[in-house]
Amino acid sequence: MDLIVNEPAVAYKKRHFSVEEYLEMEKASQEKHEYFQGEIFAMSGASTNHNEIFSNLFTEIGSNLKGKKCRPFGSDMRMQIPTNGLFTYPDISIYCNNAKQSDVDSESFIEPTVIIEILSPSTKNYDRGHKFDLYKEIPTLKEYILIDSELISIEAFYLNDKQQWELKEHKEISNTLQFVSMGFEVALSDIYNRVRFNKA
Repeated sequence: MDLIVNEPAVAYKKRHFSVEEYLEMEKASQEKHEYFQGEIFAMSGASTNHNEIFSNLFTEIGSNLKGKKCRPFGSDMRMQIPTNGLFTYPDISIYCNNAKQSDVDSESFIEPTVIIEILSPSTKNYDRGHKFDLYKEIPTLKEYILIDSELISIEAFYLNDKQQWELKEHKEISNTLQFVSMGFEVALSDIYNRVRFNKA
């Protein structure tokens, strides 16, 4: 049985770190870490299913956005939320009108329009809960999409005209995922292409 945790494990427990210390440590690190309120958190590795979903969806998004003002980036693109201080690496983020650099770090970027997280058993509660609360403070964010890597299930949150988050769930391979702010959709059969699920 997989262990479910609410957030990534703290990587360094001795003391709180400044943003500058975190960024210097991250430059020298072989692994990626989140930073929040002085603490540094190790990010979990990706499964084969995770990588298949990422490759499938990133290709579809890139094709649909070719020649347009918005561009997708993968998990090597570090994002900062200035209002709450979170530094993290979304699985896929879409930035429009050129990615805007953080004021404190030229390799961190702010104000994405869409964030996509591919869920794993160890992080799904965190991604659905506390992390989403932090993401809601991004003023440009229009869509937050959670893709399960263990079964066919996508939770798509959209910011409506009343500035409230609405959820649309997709649990059938025949469904399509609509990127409302981007003006295109992607079939779940394309997102989950070649993904193998463990049979109970």
